Amino acid sequence: MRRRAAAAAGGAIALVAALGACSENTGEGTTVDTDRKQTGVIATDPKDSQGPAAEVAGAQKGGTFTIIRETPISHLDPQRTYSFAGLMASPLFARYLTTWKDDGKGGLVLVGDLAETPGTNVNNDCKVWEFKVKDGVKFEDGTPITSKEIAYGIARSFDPDLTGGPTYVQEWLADTAQYDTRWDFKANKTSLPPGLSTPDPKTLRFEFAKPRCDLPFAVSLPTTAPLKPEQDTGVNLDARPFSSGPYKVAKNQVGVQLTLDRNPHWDPKTDPVRHQYPDQFVWTFGPTADAAVNRVIADNGADQSAISFNFVPASLVARVAQDAALKQRTILSPTPSANQLVINTQRVKDLKVRQALNYAIDRDGLIKALGGQTVAQPLTTLMPPATIGYKAYDAYPAGANGNVDKAKELLGGQTPELVLGVADNTTEQQMATQLKGNLERAGFKITVRNIPDDAKLDEIKKKDNPWDLYIGNWAADWPSGASILPVLYDGRSIKAEGNSNQSYFNDAAINAEMDRILALPPAQQGPEWGKLDERIMKEHAPVVPLFVDVAYAAHGSKAGGVFISSVFGYPSFVNAHVKP
Repeated sequence: MRRRAAAAAGGAIALVAALGACSENTGEGTTVDTDRKQTGVIATDPKDSQGPAAEVAGAQKGGTFTIIRETPISHLDPQRTYSFAGLMASPLFARYLTTWKDDGKGGLVLVGDLAETPGTNVNNDCKVWEFKVKDGVKFEDGTPITSKEIAYGIARSFDPDLTGGPTYVQEWLADTAQYDTRWDFKANKTSLPPGLSTPDPKTLRFEFAKPRCDLPFAVSLPTTAPLKPEQDTGVNLDARPFSSGPYKVAKNQVGVQLTLDRNPHWDPKTDPVRHQYPDQFVWTFGPTADAAVNRVIADNGADQSAISFNFVPASLVARVAQDAALKQRTILSPTPSANQLVINTQRVKDLKVRQALNYAIDRDGLIKALGGQTVAQPLTTLMPPATIGYKAYDAYPAGANGNVDKAKELLGGQTPELVLGVADNTTEQQMATQLKGNLERAGFKITVRNIPDDAKLDEIKKKDNPWDLYIGNWAADWPSGASILPVLYDGRSIKAEGNSNQSYFNDAAINAEMDRILALPPAQQGPEWGKLDERIMKEHAPVVPLFVDVAYAAHGSKAGGVFISSVFGYPSFVNAHVKP
């Protein structure tokens, strides 16, 4: 038996992950650099899940906080929300069963949001979970939120018309990836999916065929946002979701501007995370990243209390980084978003060839080509450093610039001819040029084939795709190996299309080890994922880890309280306020 992690102060089970040097906007107009360890905990003391959230130093009520973004948010309907912009906007108007307290300094605590606690593992086998709903939680019309409305929100996520959102809870309840074939929402709107029940208005109960020890994490996603059946407008809910959070949709000019006003029925005493400082949040869409960042740099009018959701582009990095005054209005942080050169193991079957690919890559040169350290940091592991259970290792140590000699030694005189599929966007084209050069100096012959940007993800998810290599990116849905390694490397999930396992890697021993780890309590899983990460790379090398994205955000002089989410790697607005 492995030793259970010791309880941390405040009645929480400690789960530790490392993160590199980061910066945050403290709300006082300064940037604080820290070399920190990120610590994730699951709260076990119900007091941790109570509100109100701790006050933000210097924050005052009032004003309009503006968020500038180039493209619209794909979905506002919580059950369809899965984009980074959506995941950052949604907490302003939607609440879930659980949520993350994130102090912006590396501390994460999973707490109850609508629920009194992060859940009860009823039989201690992770197959039956119960959540008790807090008293005093209400919708924007003042009616109480009960287990019935939360269950209905989950039930509607089974509707095949409402695609786009996370599918963990649906697949676990149905015990199949084809969850909508197991239970028909349209034919059963007055009932609930298998395994989901509401014994009373305060209790939500989940019963699974297999252990689902990560359920407290999974229900922190918008799938569990509540909805009254009479407010369900189907696909039209995207235009105006029904609020359970501190703000509500006041006006939505689709694709142009989204305005959120205060929800008078949100009770801060029930909320351990959110605040209600600004009078309004305004999301405005259209300006390019260059234009948005230039606006907040200029710091005029409403843009003084604005942030660019699009990060500082390479064209402006030097200007922003070298201006001491502008440095005070930036946030710099590694993110949980990992990038890899994915190897199609169905086509590249020789382990030595896959290992040679790992030795050949010049990560330093690649990062410089992309814009430098404010854009990316090198990665040699499957899981990024912001993951619970992260283990630092380098299975194929090649230095900052690659080891051509070692790559050639592994190839043994072969000249493998490989096809690299890349999206026809600027970033992947830059990467393709760099990667092709790296690999060809090591003895490979690389043919680059362009894929339309808007079709690339669908195409590489097809099992019979025609490429040997492609550029991949993955950001976990919660900071655990459970939402990375099984999703990307469990071969039993491979199907004809729609694969997240884009390396098409399948090994029975690795699959069995994933099952073993998933059956452990979350507090014990972390180190085991770290060990498995290293094992997969050393024994199989299904990808070449490249780099972790870095968030580099700029804001106006009156925009306070914003930090980079330790879970999703984009600006979080739960503490946002307008400085006088």
